[in-house]
This record gives sequence, C-alpha cells and structure tokens, in this order.
Amino acid sequence: MKITLDTTFNGSLGQVTLSQAVQQLRERDLACTVPADAVERKVTVFARCVERGFTPLRSEIMAAYYVAERDATTEAFDRGLITRGELESRQAQLASLLLS
Repeated sequence: MKITLDTTFNGSLGQVTLSQAVQQLRERDLACTVPADAVERKVTVFARCVERGFTPLRSEIMAAYYVAERDATTEAFDRGLITRGELESRQAQLASLLLS
C-alpha cells in the first residue's frame, strides 16, 4: 500500500488524513516545549517522506533524525567545533538523504 497525504488513519479523535494531521501540527501551539520553527522543519520533512511513500512511523523517525542531526551540526558550528565548510557539507549530506 502506498502511503500518501490523503491516506486516512484512526487518530485519537477519529478518522484523520495525514494531510489533516500535518495541518493540525502546524496550527498547534507547541512553543512551550518546542520552538515553532523546529516543529515546522519536522513537519516538512515528515510530509516529504510520506509523499515518497514511506510509512508514517518511518517518516517520523526520518524527520526526527534529520532535525536532530541538522540542529547538532549547527550547534557544533556555533560553538566553533567545526568549520563552515564542514557545516555546509553535512547539511548537503542530510538534504541528499532526504531527497534521494
């Protein structure tokens, strides 16, 4: 079965499509625990994974990995632990993982 954003699942409040779930994540205020831009990045990666046909669980794992790696790389650069070239190289590697 190919998973798309129109695929319907049982959510905690009843039937929901992945598209609706993504929209609900975007609208939900999670600022008290997670910065809004982090939620947006993760939702974007999750939606791209689902569009490519990955299962929701695999998409969630891939999105979490991507955001964690990207944030860790940025933090390492900000702390002076890696060079700008290393930062750009790692970001390009992460993007190619997502798009391949």
